Amino acid sequence: MAQEGSAPRGAPVPSAPRTGTAGPGPGSPASAGPESAAFAGPVSPVSAGSESPASVGSVSAASAGSESSAFAGPVSAASAGPELQAFAGPESAAFAGPVSPVSAGSESPASVGSVSAASAGSESSAFAGPVSAASAGPESQAFVGPESAAFAGPLSPASPGPELQAFAGPESSAFAGPVSPASAGPESQASAGPESAAFARPVSQAPPGPESQTSAGPESLDSAGPVSPASTGPVPPPSTAPEPPAPPASSPASPPPSGPTASGPTAASPTASGPIAASPAPAGPPRPSTRPAQLPPSPPHFTGREEVVRSLARLLAGQGAGGGAPGRAPGVTPPVAVLSGMAGVGKSALALHVAHRLREHFPDGQLYVNLRGATPGMTPLTPGQALAALLRDLGVESSHSPEHPDAAAALLRSLLAPTRTLLVLDDAATAAQVRPLLPAGPGCAVIVTSRSPLTALDGAGRFPLDPLSEGDSVALLRAASGRAGLDAGHPLVELAGRLPLALRIIAARLAARRALTPDALAELLTVSGGRLRHLEHDDLSVRRSLAVALDALRTSERESDRDAAAALAAIGALDLPAYGVPLVARLLGVEEWRAGAALDRLVDVALLDETAYGRYAPHDLVRDFAREAAHQDGAGAADVVESALRWYAESARQSLLAIMPEGLDRDDRLGDLPDHLLPRHTADGCPGTGCADSGPGIADSGPGIADSGPGIGDGGPGITHGCPVPAVPPMSTDDAFAWGDTELANVIALADRHGRDSALLPVLVRCFFSYLKRRGRLAEADLLNRLAVTAARRWKDTAAEAQALTDLAGLNYVSGRSGTALDLIDEALDLWRSLDRMSCVHRGVINRGLLLEALGRYEESAEALGQSLDLAKAMDDPLSEAFALSTLGNVYEHTDARTAISYYERSLAIGETLGHAGLRQEVHCDMGKAYLALDEPDVALRHFEESLRIHGEAEDWHNESKVRLGMVRALRETSRTQDAGRECDDLLERAELRADAHMAGLARHQRGLLLYAEGRAEEAYAQWKSALESLDGTDSSEVVGELKSLLTGTGTGVGAGVGAGAGATASATASAIASTGAGAEAG
Repeated sequence: MAQEGSAPRGAPVPSAPRTGTAGPGPGSPASAGPESAAFAGPVSPVSAGSESPASVGSVSAASAGSESSAFAGPVSAASAGPELQAFAGPESAAFAGPVSPVSAGSESPASVGSVSAASAGSESSAFAGPVSAASAGPESQAFVGPESAAFAGPLSPASPGPELQAFAGPESSAFAGPVSPASAGPESQASAGPESAAFARPVSQAPPGPESQTSAGPESLDSAGPVSPASTGPVPPPSTAPEPPAPPASSPASPPPSGPTASGPTAASPTASGPIAASPAPAGPPRPSTRPAQLPPSPPHFTGREEVVRSLARLLAGQGAGGGAPGRAPGVTPPVAVLSGMAGVGKSALALHVAHRLREHFPDGQLYVNLRGATPGMTPLTPGQALAALLRDLGVESSHSPEHPDAAAALLRSLLAPTRTLLVLDDAATAAQVRPLLPAGPGCAVIVTSRSPLTALDGAGRFPLDPLSEGDSVALLRAASGRAGLDAGHPLVELAGRLPLALRIIAARLAARRALTPDALAELLTVSGGRLRHLEHDDLSVRRSLAVALDALRTSERESDRDAAAALAAIGALDLPAYGVPLVARLLGVEEWRAGAALDRLVDVALLDETAYGRYAPHDLVRDFAREAAHQDGAGAADVVESALRWYAESARQSLLAIMPEGLDRDDRLGDLPDHLLPRHTADGCPGTGCADSGPGIADSGPGIADSGPGIGDGGPGITHGCPVPAVPPMSTDDAFAWGDTELANVIALADRHGRDSALLPVLVRCFFSYLKRRGRLAEADLLNRLAVTAARRWKDTAAEAQALTDLAGLNYVSGRSGTALDLIDEALDLWRSLDRMSCVHRGVINRGLLLEALGRYEESAEALGQSLDLAKAMDDPLSEAFALSTLGNVYEHTDARTAISYYERSLAIGETLGHAGLRQEVHCDMGKAYLALDEPDVALRHFEESLRIHGEAEDWHNESKVRLGMVRALRETSRTQDAGRECDDLLERAELRADAHMAGLARHQRGLLLYAEGRAEEAYAQWKSALESLDGTDSSEVVGELKSLLTGTGTGVGAGVGAGAGATASATASAIASTGAGAEAG
């Protein structure tokens, strides 16, 4: 129904001159929504600011949404192209006047021609001015965002090109004047969001169109009358408190604006489309009519992460960068926080917990979108889908939302720019999915959760999350399950991997079944053979959460993703403590750069952690999941194991070449390993997997190494191999020790789990033994050699069995079990003789003489060592001759120290000639012991110091330990008790670090003597008691006997003589490390 003062339907309207001026007269009917004003009448050449009237010409229907007004004027001779429409959103006004086709450039003045409908955005205005004969090309559009204006004046004859669009940001206006007869191209539109106005001035006299109507909704004002050349002033910016409804848009009290606008020049200056009559003031940013409060409920029983919560809250509230947001200018761009971590680590719970705490900081609302980046059974949202959801939540009808993602992102930024809104973007897949959703206004803030750290998202603060601490895990279990009896040491904590999702599942199961005790559930998780099966409850599942990432990798079109999926299956097949790039490259049969990319991709999707540079390890629950993935391809898993064993064997061989000096001993230990371990090259230059014909060596008495498993380069399931990766490169000595230190735990795990069934294990162990001996890893060496004996016997590899038995004998020898060692060396000698491997027989004989000497069977020892000397000379093997001489010196040391020294000097001369550092170090140590026996500690100390200096050239723990023990005795006997105590403590620490219980016992014996001499008897007895526990049952019978006497009080009066005798016995026992041939490595 028309209001008072409005023109009746069909009344004529005075024409306006083509200069753009129009006389006063009634406007045509208009339809207005609630809380709006609809004004009809002629319009002077003016432009209105935000929330001001708009007139639209040539409109067959002017449609206005709620809280808006639409004005229709007469239509001049103009033809509107298809799809040319004007839509008015809520709290807006749309005015129609005669318009010809015009187009406006991006974010520049826009003239809209031949518009049958005008669409206005929130708090914006579009004005149409006169245009000369101009033809707008296809897809010529003017898009007006919230609180924006696009200005268009009259155009001179010109034809805008295709895709000419005007996108206006916040607080701009769009103006279009009347147009002379022209035809607008298809899809020429002027669209604006809610709370906007589109203005056009009438040109010629014409009755309103048949569908021009006026209707007023509730709480609206509909007035008619002439409008003076003025525009409403800007609306004040939003405040934190709700503001009352705005006054009518064209209130007479509103002063006219002056000066340039935000998006166009002043009235006197021409625009890109032509001059305009007046310039509007920038539109103010009124608050949105609705305040979203979309946060899901705050998670119950939120536990721990206090420091992360504080840092995250400071960042989002604008009080600091928190997790670090380099490059972000405070107050200019909104803070963005990325919470990253593996599935179930509690990212979403933390985001919601903090978001609820910060609601008061964001009074304009809180938006929440689940991007479904890793949601089981669901496809991730595209940026366009997420934008459409956010715009809809902000009140933009789907029919008014831009279809192009760029336009939708611009509209979202415009809507949020003047507000203080918090966005929670949960479960993001990639930075590309998140980037279009970010606001630009400094009052907003964003929390993003993702399994990936989204490092491509510039300026974000990053908060990588680890599993909970043990205390927080127990607290969460107690709170969520209602079982107060759970303590910090309960196995459920570690069985859940301290992962919040797994802990909540366990708590839910305990809460659902009161009869199910925590101990019973722990047993189920431990012994049922499938922990992940029990970590499911209702819609919660650890397995499904992990499977999302793996399934996406498997089906991806990216090569690195498919490599990553295969790498995870290989990791599950091996189940090692950690992984490096070279090993994974061998398993996959790809170059190292591809293997590195695959591992990094697994880190990116939170299926691996990078524990150190180049080292990767999965969480315990991911290990279970990876094992399940590997189990799906049993044959492929077996190939992975053999390929890993081959790589470790080849790498151990390179470490042996770097650590062990050249000589017959090294040659015998290597045997024909180069032919077996190094890949052969095919005609095209690619390394193959076949092996050269084997000469005499380990493989002679059993199946060849090439028959024992897949060749080098065979990889995990699902990988299509091209040219396999090259062989392991040579190592320096430092590299060899570093490689051994890094891979020792992996070698132990691989051998223990998979080695018994592989002929490659004895090869790996015999090559790795040199590292193990020199580092003093006695326990690890013992385990590996026992496994090697088992594997060699399984494969009937006689040479491999003999070598493993020889090395086991040496390990027992240095551990003080010479009787056991003698039995093992005799068994090995029988095998060497059956193979007619005389060099190995020779070293076995030397070791046997050494063992007989340690057992006190001196005559038998001297006889065996005499035979070894004859063999060494016959074989022209000076190194073996030198070792035999030094061992003979050990025998004579018990009866004639001077004769022993003469043997040592002969051995040392050979060592100097050969430049053999290990031999020289050993002989200087033996000479120091001999001078101690002659009661010349000063001379002995010089030999010990020289031996320790040479140790820097040839690291060997057993030689080093002998030297340090001798230095303690020499320092004590020269009354340098403080220096002796310091050296003894250092020796004890080194021995315990290597789990060398025998040497630790000998060191404690000496420490007790030093303490007793200082009058600290109680401490001395404690050291002797511990020493006896370590040495009892070994061959150190003299030391054991003295310890028993000291502890019972029968030896306390012996004084320094007892100490010296005990020290001599300890030194003699320590010298049991063999230095000859295979025994040198064994000892």
